[in-house]
Amino acid sequence: MKKNIFIESNEIIKLIALKQEGEYWDFKKEWHQDNAVLLHDIICMANNLVDRDAYIIIGVDEENNHNVCDITTDPNRKTTQNLVDFLREKRFSGGIRPKVYVQSMILDAMTVDILVVLNNFNTPFFLTESYHGVFANNIYTRVMDTNTPKNQSADIGHVEYLWKKRFGLTSTPLERVQLLLREPENWLSSPEETSMIEFYKFAPEYTIEHIQADRDGYEFYLFGQADSRPRWYDINIKYHQTLIASIGGVGLDGARFFTASPQSNTICFGHRFDLDNGVSYKYFNKDTLEYATYEYYLMKIRARHEAQIANRKYMDCILVFESELEKVQFEIYVREKQDRFTGILVDSYLPYIPDIKGYRMEAFKKEYSDSIVLQQLLHEFRSRI
Repeated sequence: MKKNIFIESNEIIKLIALKQEGEYWDFKKEWHQDNAVLLHDIICMANNLVDRDAYIIIGVDEENNHNVCDITTDPNRKTTQNLVDFLREKRFSGGIRPKVYVQSMILDAMTVDILVVLNNFNTPFFLTESYHGVFANNIYTRVMDTNTPKNQSADIGHVEYLWKKRFGLTSTPLERVQLLLREPENWLSSPEETSMIEFYKFAPEYTIEHIQADRDGYEFYLFGQADSRPRWYDINIKYHQTLIASIGGVGLDGARFFTASPQSNTICFGHRFDLDNGVSYKYFNKDTLEYATYEYYLMKIRARHEAQIANRKYMDCILVFESELEKVQFEIYVREKQDRFTGILVDSYLPYIPDIKGYRMEAFKKEYSDSIVLQQLLHEFRSRI
């Protein structure tokens, strides 16, 4: 279930050139005047039957040979935030709403908008309270180029497929294990006393184990812990003894809390990749296996006070993004705030970082300082609209 970061214009050009709508794309000459029609279109696209992101391409005149038309002056034009707010106000089953964003692009010197409806496991999406003719408890989908009518519900076979998708029954083993990790109470330890293996009790062919990794060295986020000594592991996820994923693990505060280690990235402030002119940071994306594994171990230590403290100090240093798209947009925002990174914060903001032979401790202090600034910027980024 890979999600696009940004859509390539070539993909949209090819769809327009087909001069017909399809299972995951729709054309509109202009933005919806009727919000009920907009909501219905979004739900149908979110419940598409081809297991992928869907596009509502706004600025294509189907009655005029599918020519592109400019939508910059459209009075009903909406931003991503407009749509997020609109969907948040609607009562969806389980409080789970489609994830959408708007991307604009220039085609034939004209601006068109692409309303992207992201692929998601949480199908079927449906309302529990009607909205202007979009009925509660009706399950809408899209078959070929046609949406389910608002006064009807999808055929039973299509509804069954959407529920199977939610429960991982249409997924690969790697995709399904990401769902199973949401249920830590259903994972049991192997009866072997020395084993670090757990298995999913309803499907024991899925196992997860952690073993000590052949790695040493420090990361800046370890210095926020009472015990900052590094303890590194490999977290191996297997299906029928076949290794399907291996991700990094870390034991924090003397291994009082064991969890997935974060991913790394660098934001460069120049045109060239230059570590001395940028900021490095650690992060999780919520729609990844790494974050699902982090949450799996977190839910297992709810009652352990010391582990909760270790986790809190850990996450003070780690950025958590809703999606890869948000990460990319945030990096653009950070590049505009380069002046915020003007040296190391005063020591009162940093934990005690000892001098360790063989390491440039000032580099650790800068990374820790940068992580504090980045957390502040992420809060500003999300609240700026």
